[in-house]
Amino acid sequence: MAAHTIGSVAREAGVGIETIRFYEREGLIGKASRTPSGYRQFPDDVIERIRFIQRAKDLGFSLAEIRELLAMRVRSDSECEDVRHRAEAKIANIEAKISDLDRIRRALSELTRACATGRHTDECPILECLSRGGEVLLPTERKHREEREERGHQA
Repeated sequence: MAAHTIGSVAREAGVGIETIRFYEREGLIGKASRTPSGYRQFPDDVIERIRFIQRAKDLGFSLAEIRELLAMRVRSDSECEDVRHRAEAKIANIEAKISDLDRIRRALSELTRACATGRHTDECPILECLSRGGEVLLPTERKHREEREERGHQA
């Protein structure tokens, strides 16, 4: 088994040296052995492990989740179903983020349409929305909420 310097691991894995140091500090990769002169020496399998980490990050897994996946990968009692459940949870998280981003896009689109040219900034609907603070609602969402609240007070 050949030993690799941090520079060669970085090149082969396609990451920066600081990333490798970070992964080592976080326990995502094992502590490297040191040469008598203090240089890190990594085993062959560290490159594959770093690539695994990078692919998992590309799929949106957090470092904590990646740590769990790495542990499951080496435990003989782990089951593929456990990994699938984690992936399904990640999908649900991604779908929620997409929904949030879509709401944000709709709100900004509606605000920019409401922003007429020739107005002064003290009449700008975008700045007004940002100044109000709290939850950002589309004007149509705000109208529906106000109508629901009004009906609730009348009951």
